[in-house]
Amino acid sequence: MASTFLQKEDSRRALSTRRWIDEDPTAAMQGPKYRQQPTLPFTREEMETILATVERYPDKSGRFGLTNSVRLRAFVLLLRYSGMRIGDAVSLRPERLDGSRLFLFTQKTGVPVYVLLPVFVTDALRSVPRLSERHFFWTGESSLHTAIGTWQRTLRNLFKLAGVPEGHAHRFRDTFATELLLSGVPIEQVSMLLGHSSIRITETHLQAVGSRPSAAARREFGASVGARSDRPHGSGQDAGIRRQE
Repeated sequence: MASTFLQKEDSRRALSTRRWIDEDPTAAMQGPKYRQQPTLPFTREEMETILATVERYPDKSGRFGLTNSVRLRAFVLLLRYSGMRIGDAVSLRPERLDGSRLFLFTQKTGVPVYVLLPVFVTDALRSVPRLSERHFFWTGESSLHTAIGTWQRTLRNLFKLAGVPEGHAHRFRDTFATELLLSGVPIEQVSMLLGHSSIRITETHLQAVGSRPSAAARREFGASVGARSDRPHGSGQDAGIRRQE
């Protein structure tokens, strides 16, 4: 619909420029504005269900494959506790993991940004059957676009099997951001971890639970898998965040 509007606007402007019509009737018109609605983070119950379902996720032959479930569990935990986009997770290289620190990116100032992962997440990554020597979750033989599509289909099937109808890979990123915000981590630091160009983008995560989260919201969305053992290392301003000085 938006593209049709723009095509008609361009045509009328061209006619006006060539003086085939006296004036451009669309000159005072504005194009349609779209506001992207924020997706909700996973609740604690949804995360527990997703991880439990991983254990019975079938392999390509339709059987419950141990190797397949180990790899899928590590992938889900990585998305949940790193805040990575799915493309970055699929192409993750082993050398980016240094102890409990995961290298995310380098800021324009040249400062690298790391996130601290819980021990059980780093253990899952180190024990995962890699698809290649260079990557955890990608053979490197296909295009990255194809590999991302494969993992997106896998996650959709997982959500369907788990009975989470609105499941989406981006909701792991929402869950990561929301828990940090509910834990009191400054929004500027959360924005930095997510690689957002503006804090306004990060504020959409607060919209999902309210700008002043209630105790009920904290119970529902905070610590979305268990209570203590799954939370990022550190607390307050240092929760799950490290920058290499």
